Amino acid sequence: MRKQALFICLSLAASQLIFSQDSKSASGQTTIGKSSFIAELGGPGIVFSANYDTRFKQSRLGVGGRIGIGFVSGWEQTYDPVTGYYDSEEVTAITFPAQLNYIFGKEGSSHTFEVGGGITYVTKKMEIMNFYDENETQLFGTFCFMYRRQPINGGFSWRIGFTPLVGKGYIQAFAGASVGYNF
Repeated sequence: MRKQALFICLSLAASQLIFSQDSKSASGQTTIGKSSFIAELGGPGIVFSANYDTRFKQSRLGVGGRIGIGFVSGWEQTYDPVTGYYDSEEVTAITFPAQLNYIFGKEGSSHTFEVGGGITYVTKKMEIMNFYDENETQLFGTFCFMYRRQPINGGFSWRIGFTPLVGKGYIQAFAGASVGYNF
């Protein structure tokens, strides 16, 4: 699982290098707003994450991806066969969200809609969102359906929306909100 998550993260980073060109469009003008740095509560990072988001073409709309680092707190439960009781301990882990996404909108409008999907790797197996069972996982599927306000000429942006998490055997409804800077 760790090798798969690492492979996907490296693939996203490599695709950015392959699809990226210089920051000038065919008309010779600089494309502003193609990339952004995002600080997010909830969402694919689960509790908090810092992300880099970019488009694969010279436009602020269309196919792109994001990669980030974050953290999550949860409970780690162990069974003591001597006493017959479960013991739980609060633990914190680092998360690595990665997604491919598509931004819909009009070229001259700052109002856009983002749809995406990807994975989040958590560095420890733990109970997240009160789901404790035999199927603990370190890898979560993630989706995002978000309204995204991004200025045409770059600058402060924000997003808010529905971001379900998919684990082994369950789907958890979830939300995310973020602020960022487009450049």
